[in-house]
Amino acid sequence: MSHGKTSYVCLPCRASYKQFHDPDRERRCPRCARVMVHAGSAFAPPRRRDKDAWRVLSVLLHAGIGFHKSCCGGPGWRPTTLREVKARTAYARRTGEPLARALKRYVV
Repeated sequence: MSHGKTSYVCLPCRASYKQFHDPDRERRCPRCARVMVHAGSAFAPPRRRDKDAWRVLSVLLHAGIGFHKSCCGGPGWRPTTLREVKARTAYARRTGEPLARALKRYVV
């Protein structure tokens, strides 16, 4: 088990919680008791009222893209608007590139 805390997200509640990471333990939301998604240690949650940002976050997390620190800094570039997500999703369909890779691509 690592020593640092990492973020877990409840998408329906639009809430984020920092907890110690244990891959064998399932985290549940204290508000709704649903299973939370591991977002990573470099995750910065959007404001709760920013529904579009939470939709973008939902797409990223469901595609398997986390916000983990790399050896050289943060997690790298991630789309922040629905327009960017739609453009990269269309690019992935058009080229056959995996969605997770297309979402992390800076330029399409």
